[in-house]
Amino acid sequence: MNNVTITDMIMQGWPVLSILLLMSIFSITIIVDRVRLIRRYQVNARSFMARLLRILAEQGKPQAVEFCRKYEFPIAAVSLEILTQQGGRAAKERAMEHAMQAQVRKLEAMVPVLGTVAGTAPFVGLFGTVVGIIKAFASIAANAGGGPEVVSAGIAEALITTACGLVVAIPALIGYNYCIHMSEVLMTDVELSVYDLVETVCKDEGPAA
Repeated sequence: MNNVTITDMIMQGWPVLSILLLMSIFSITIIVDRVRLIRRYQVNARSFMARLLRILAEQGKPQAVEFCRKYEFPIAAVSLEILTQQGGRAAKERAMEHAMQAQVRKLEAMVPVLGTVAGTAPFVGLFGTVVGIIKAFASIAANAGGGPEVVSAGIAEALITTACGLVVAIPALIGYNYCIHMSEVLMTDVELSVYDLVETVCKDEGPAA
């Protein structure tokens, strides 16, 4: 009797499984990198803005600018652009929007790759499934009258590539949704907070000449 082991399954499906392994390593690397960045950037935007406005009121704009430059948080980067932008409200709001877009690009860098992996990994696994089924039928044709052991290798290859495709796709999809959601949450907090800074700076500087 021909018993097919896990090792046999892997050996049978190694061309497709090697592609899925590379996709998995790539997606896990991106997930870890993005999660670390998001956690590093997480800060209470309202609390930061309250402190910044207090410095701006008590010590002036130069000290407020230096305060923002000490941090890498999105709220600090956007606030810095507003404080250093010359011109009136319209110019400062444009600077705010451009700075926020830059921060979104930084937060979501490589995240679309996770979506690509989540969408394509099941199809790569399905390709391995089709190859395995083809091999199973080829074995039947070459060994007419043979028992289940004739097709066991091909069926095993079909099953393991399907399973591995899902194993690669599911974490990539979870990571993609998490990164997009957290990026939106962070930047929404920033957007709600920096309008107070725009109002304060425009009021202090008066209408643009």
